Amino acid sequence: MTEHQEPQVPFTVSDLTRRRVVAVGAGALAVAGLGGGALAVDAAADDRKPGADGRRTPPADGRRTPPADCYVLTSETTEGPYYIDADKLRRDVTEDRPGIPLTLALKVIDADTCRPVPNAAVDIWHCDAVGVYSGYEGMGNGGGGPAPTGAPPTDAPTGPPPGGGNPGGHQEPTDDTRYLRGTWRTDRHGNVTFRTVFPGWYRGRCVHIHAKVHVDGEWTDTGYEGGHTCHTGQFFFDEASVLLTEPVEPYASNTAERTLLTEDTIYDQSGSSGGLLRLRYDRRNIARGVHASLTVGVDPESVNDGQGGPAPSASPSASPAATSG
Repeated sequence: MTEHQEPQVPFTVSDLTRRRVVAVGAGALAVAGLGGGALAVDAAADDRKPGADGRRTPPADGRRTPPADCYVLTSETTEGPYYIDADKLRRDVTEDRPGIPLTLALKVIDADTCRPVPNAAVDIWHCDAVGVYSGYEGMGNGGGGPAPTGAPPTDAPTGPPPGGGNPGGHQEPTDDTRYLRGTWRTDRHGNVTFRTVFPGWYRGRCVHIHAKVHVDGEWTDTGYEGGHTCHTGQFFFDEASVLLTEPVEPYASNTAERTLLTEDTIYDQSGSSGGLLRLRYDRRNIARGVHASLTVGVDPESVNDGQGGPAPSASPSASPAATSG
């Protein structure tokens, strides 16, 4: 089998200051369970200026370059309506949901010191292959009833967003299901890995995963208690990978209108700086599995619970219940 890997761009860094949040692809992480097939890898930007010979030179002031995974910025985002407080301590959140296996490897660091943040509680949650969130099955695909099977509506949305006048306002769960949700702790290196499935889509949002990072709490026999949320964000998937999932069941049965990455109201189009995941997979057979990774820098002293995050902008293709999910 012939192997192919897209070229990777070398990493460099710029200054960091407190109150800045970072995220970059953790390119050094190994690919788990993908075999030796052709891999697709996204590239991160290099902020050094190329010289006349084409080489990139270090900063002119001679400052020591910080670690490579400590320079690309990302913004805090809204929590969305479908968050359920940590009540499932586990790394494998798949349960019985069908879909392409996804390994999500995250590294949490302090954005100021670039040191790992150990013993943090990391939550992830996302919809299944047909766009349904556990705990909210009664709201169906993106809040509009059962997963749609007919042609998508063409009318523009009207009325207020969910949660009253607060975009992304929390919705009360409709059931007791909890698939594709989980919380686990970072190790002493700041690493945490989840096993899940590649998310699907619903009208009004591109394919994404939600995440929160909690610090200064206490791990007990029953869960994680106290502390505060220092980061609320979302991770995104490039269009090439999403297109490859479309013919694979059960994604192929999801006929909801899909919002492209370039059309999304939350993603800021800045690549890994906005939460775009670094992906590795066999381009000839993505169904074998995907490895996604990102390094997420946080300010442990800040409170970013997603309640005051940026509201999604209006989109003619978005439904009120889906734009902030």
